Amino acid sequence: MSLRLRPTPELVAEAWLKTVVGDRVATTLPKDNSSWAASGFCTLVTAGGTPNLYVPLREPVIGVDCWAVSPQSQKPPWNKAAALTEAILAACQDHRAIAQTVTLPTGYPAAQVLGAYVTGDPRRIPDDPSSYARFSIPGLVVTWVEVPS
Repeated sequence: MSLRLRPTPELVAEAWLKTVVGDRVATTLPKDNSSWAASGFCTLVTAGGTPNLYVPLREPVIGVDCWAVSPQSQKPPWNKAAALTEAILAACQDHRAIAQTVTLPTGYPAAQVLGAYVTGDPRRIPDDPSSYARFSIPGLVVTWVEVPS
C-alpha cells in the first residue's frame, strides 16, 4: 500500500509566501549567503494551530523569519530585512489577492489558500553572531484546504 502525498502547513505557507516575496523562501536558510544577499530571504516553521475537527480546513500558525546580509560589511542591513516583513504584512491586507490556488511540489495535490493574517507585529532579533539582520513574524496564520484531485 502506498501512501498518498498530502499538503503540509509548511508546504502551503511556503507556496503562498512565494507569491508575495518570490522564490526566496524555504524552511532553512541557504548556506551560501551570496545567493540571497541582494534580495534577502525568508524562513518558516510551523509554530502551532489545530486542524478543524469537522471539515478539512487547516489553519496553522507559521513562524516566519526575514533575513538580510551585507557580505562586505559587519553592519546588519536592517532595512532590507524589514522590507520583507512589510511585504508580507501588506499581502495579508490585500484581501482580494490572498485567496488563490497554490501549486505544491510534484506529487502533491494543490491547495486553496482562503485567508492569511499575522498574529503579532514583527520584531527585530538583534546580536546575530554572523551579522545577519533578522526580523521575526511570530505568527502568520494561513487558512487553506486541499484541492480535491
